[in-house]
Amino acid sequence: MTQVPVFDRRMLEALICPLTHTTLEYDAEAQELISKSAQLAFPIRDGIPIMLPDEARRID
Repeated sequence: MTQVPVFDRRMLEALICPLTHTTLEYDAEAQELISKSAQLAFPIRDGIPIMLPDEARRID
C-alpha cells in the first residue's frame, strides 16, 4: 500500500479560497481543502495543494 504524503496543517492557516478569499477546511481522509463558500474541494496531490478552480471538485 502506498503512503499518502501528509499535508502540513500549519500551511492551512495561510491558505484561503482563491475565489472567495475565505478560510478552507482540511479533509485529511480525502486529501482536499474545502471551500464551503465556493462549494469547491481543492485536491492535495503529493502534499501540494492545487488551488486552481479548474482542478477543484464541485461539492453540494
